[in-house]
Amino acid sequence: MKSTFFKKMDSYTVYIYTRFWSQFFFTFIFTVNLLYHVKVVGLDPLQLVVVGTVLEAVVFLFEIPTGFMADLKSRRLSVIIGYFLIGAGFLTERSFQYFAAVLVSQVLWGIGYTFTSGAHQAWIADEIGEERASLAFVNGAKAGKLGEVIAIPLSMLIGYYFMINLPIIIGGLSMLALAVFLLLFMKEENFKPAQQENTSTWKTLKSNMNQMVHYTKASYLMRILFLIALFFGLYSEGFDRLWISHFLEETHLANMTEGNLVILIGSINFAVMLLSFVGLHFISRSSLHHQLNTIYVSLLIGCVLIITSLTGFALSTGIIGLLCFYLIIQGTRSVMAPLEDTWLNKIIPDSSTRATFFSVKGLVDAIGQISGGPAIGLIAANFSIKIAMIASAILLTPVIYLYQLAIKKSRG
Repeated sequence: MKSTFFKKMDSYTVYIYTRFWSQFFFTFIFTVNLLYHVKVVGLDPLQLVVVGTVLEAVVFLFEIPTGFMADLKSRRLSVIIGYFLIGAGFLTERSFQYFAAVLVSQVLWGIGYTFTSGAHQAWIADEIGEERASLAFVNGAKAGKLGEVIAIPLSMLIGYYFMINLPIIIGGLSMLALAVFLLLFMKEENFKPAQQENTSTWKTLKSNMNQMVHYTKASYLMRILFLIALFFGLYSEGFDRLWISHFLEETHLANMTEGNLVILIGSINFAVMLLSFVGLHFISRSSLHHQLNTIYVSLLIGCVLIITSLTGFALSTGIIGLLCFYLIIQGTRSVMAPLEDTWLNKIIPDSSTRATFFSVKGLVDAIGQISGGPAIGLIAANFSIKIAMIASAILLTPVIYLYQLAIKKSRG
């Protein structure tokens, strides 16, 4: 029988708990995951980017189908399946220390991600209402950052004193446990499936797609949002996969022991999470996430900060400069994410297609990463990682103009 504590858990609480624990487990894994790829599996810069590209290709293929299934069948079931597959993916990655095994793991957890992407946001928006969902997105992101802050030192200690890949095993098993938790305690009381009576699934899918295409063509702000997602995808993959290699190359710290590298990279990420948590706490206490115009201005400022800091990160040779620019980039990205979710949630015309619209945004981002990742990897392989980082910054610059268009449109 469920305890009184769990009986009292409403959907908002379950959402916040899920964001906390999922980010805790993700960070517990990712604190050592890239080091595991570089130091244990021995991936070179091009292979590192290929790993990311395979992940994004999987997201590209499955984002829309899983979004449709969430809208047609159950957002709750979609989220549960997602976390189960993510856990299975990370366990597969640890089981075999080969490039091929890493690629297989990306396929599993990439499919799992698409089951959670969009479905989780759509589920909470339906269960507690659109207005309250805006606050849930911000507080959920803040709870996630708190989980990341706690996870990093624990992952560092285990990676340092035991094995560099032990956190991957523990994190993978914990993701499976999270899926079981949601199976028991995640409710779905306000979901209205998109499929109508006496209508085939295929006809419903076709109808929903036609509606989405029509609305996207008609909505100026929706088109701008999707274009921004594309450019963010173009720039981000190369930076995410190559920043550690660039940092170690410029600071000449590549010869450190695995244990010391775990402590170093973990400490950097811990500082990022603290900074992100403070930023998200400020946003949750302010009115930034209530009005679209203030969201646009905040996102524009964040974009400029990322472009200038990424250029600075590429050109810096000292450890202090590299750390400062990296902190600004990652902290800004963390703060921008819930604001982007709030923007999209506010302009979706029909709640029955909410999960699919979020999935489309993820799909566009994946297209950008699939396109930009290999290009940045080839630049790094043929020239230098420094030049590749500068190219990433250049790829993001059109977003400044797009945010200006959104601001102009909102002001009439």
